[in-house]
Amino acid sequence: MADPRTTIDVRGLGKVYPGGVEAVAGVSFSVGAGEVFGLLGPNGAGKSTTIGMLTGTVAPTSGSARLAGFDVSTEPLAARRVSSVLFQEPVVDRPLTGRRNLEIHARLWALDPAETRARVGEIVDAFALDALADRPVAGYSGGERRRLEIARALIARPAVLFLDEPTVGLDPRIRVELLDAIAKLRDRSEMTILLTTHYLDEAERLADRIAIMRSGRIVALGTPEELVAGLGDRILEMRIRGEAGAAMRTLRRDGVIDADAFSIGSTLLAPAGGRAADEVRGATAAAGLDVLSAVIRPTTLDDVYLSLTGDDRTSEAA
Repeated sequence: MADPRTTIDVRGLGKVYPGGVEAVAGVSFSVGAGEVFGLLGPNGAGKSTTIGMLTGTVAPTSGSARLAGFDVSTEPLAARRVSSVLFQEPVVDRPLTGRRNLEIHARLWALDPAETRARVGEIVDAFALDALADRPVAGYSGGERRRLEIARALIARPAVLFLDEPTVGLDPRIRVELLDAIAKLRDRSEMTILLTTHYLDEAERLADRIAIMRSGRIVALGTPEELVAGLGDRILEMRIRGEAGAAMRTLRRDGVIDADAFSIGSTLLAPAGGRAADEVRGATAAAGLDVLSAVIRPTTLDDVYLSLTGDDRTSEAA
């Protein structure tokens, strides 16, 4: 029996498209009430397909998923009633005012007129839309429109909110403003939020736990601190003149680095352990490698992400 505190419960969820393309390969995870859960991964990792299956827009091939206890496949209407989604593409009507967009969405969720007025007023105040609410959405900036779209998604007080790449395409200033709005939402609500993003800083700032996907599978899951600790608290970063993969094979052979090393272009990264930068420079010089720079620095979530989603580092072994 599922934990009653679990709002999203995913077990062995998979999707195979015609032609045998496996987009999601039996993922499992659970998200507690009031938790913000980040789903990260490169393009093609299976994030959007997973969101599609959880929101009822993609039919799963295998496994199960429940939202607030409702099975998304066998109880789709009930699952949709307890959830809402902010898609990557805009969904508000640009010729209408922000307030009218909110009112229409409230009617679609069968809120009565009195409740609609009260709820729209709450949402407008919560998302600082007072000066915008009675203007046509066509005149909104990108960040203002995104704030309205999140507000629209919250009209029916969903138990689960899906944010699919909420800041994609926004300029840095607007992106920061929107992240502030999302952070305030999580601070004053018991709503469960599932966030997909390409931005590691977003996930680190907003998410209680993070799952990293690659090739349809979850390859790591934990708090940001746990994920970083798994790679070690210090990392060696070297820039190599030439192909970093060849340098990685040489340094593995000589015992300077271990199997956790990985390369991105001409940069080689490896958990530093107890090594000092001078020791590494000496070993690389002895191996005849042309190293442009070598530093040991604190490990970041970006390093964890790159180590798990880059080229197969095991292919560089031996």
